[in-house]
Amino acid sequence: MRVFVAGGTGHSGSYIIPELVAAGHEVTALARSDAAATALSTLDVKVRLGDLQDLDGLKEAAADADGVIHVAHRQDLLFSGGIDAVAAAEVPIMLAYGEALAGTGKPLVAAGSIGSPGNLGRPATEDDPALPVGDEHRGTLRARNVVETTVIGLAERGVRASVVRLANIAHSTTDRSGFLVQLIALAQENGFAGYPGDGANLWNAVHIRDTASLFRLALEKGPAGRYWHAVGDGAIPLRAIAEAIGSRLGLPAVSVPVDELVLPGYFGFLANIVTQTYPASNLITRRTLGWEPAQPGLLADLDNGHYFSAG
Repeated sequence: MRVFVAGGTGHSGSYIIPELVAAGHEVTALARSDAAATALSTLDVKVRLGDLQDLDGLKEAAADADGVIHVAHRQDLLFSGGIDAVAAAEVPIMLAYGEALAGTGKPLVAAGSIGSPGNLGRPATEDDPALPVGDEHRGTLRARNVVETTVIGLAERGVRASVVRLANIAHSTTDRSGFLVQLIALAQENGFAGYPGDGANLWNAVHIRDTASLFRLALEKGPAGRYWHAVGDGAIPLRAIAEAIGSRLGLPAVSVPVDELVLPGYFGFLANIVTQTYPASNLITRRTLGWEPAQPGLLADLDNGHYFSAG
């Protein structure tokens, strides 16, 4: 297939492109800077210079392809408008792809969030839709749910559209700014690895290389209008993560009281999410697409030590 990829130099995209190339697909990747173009040119892909504001250019790229994978975001908007602005900018991009692919049955696979169904009191499944978005959710990650529902809605226009919900924690040897990196930095700054309350709240994780194979499978054979769960570890207590970090750093794992003043004192902006619980299942994804996570799990990856290497 001829595949257009937006976001090819990011954490997930830098694994998705080699996965596609190895499977025999011909990739055209969007480069939003000269540095990105240089990085992409080493991956045996065609480079298309452009940006996410150029909707006509994105439509043209999608129309020229047999399928689209979108894992790019307007990160430049975070400082001025927050997550609301990032989500608002992404919706017209999805609609532009929809115009280009309408009636073709070609695939569009976009990145979503495992938290979009909300706290259900049970593991979220691929059949659980994203919760609706209202004014009360402005400034929260839930604002991005409108992007997921926009993509899923394109199935009604003859696009084989689907959303890969990414786990809370995506880990790899090239992770430089993800959730684990931030937790490790907090432990080093504070002299202990903190966890909220009893730390029993459950998070999920995936190795980014396993995520790349899931994007490829969704592109190749995923039915329209479906969610897929990029989840390797479905329910890890946050305390276990803190203990693993503390063990590698030689620091104690310590409970941080769930108090509106104390919790932000340790976790900073992460205080709004670290108390949440996000158990998730990947059963439908595995059965439907034949996806099987093969890379080390989160705790094993922490034990490998690369997150703690100097430099």
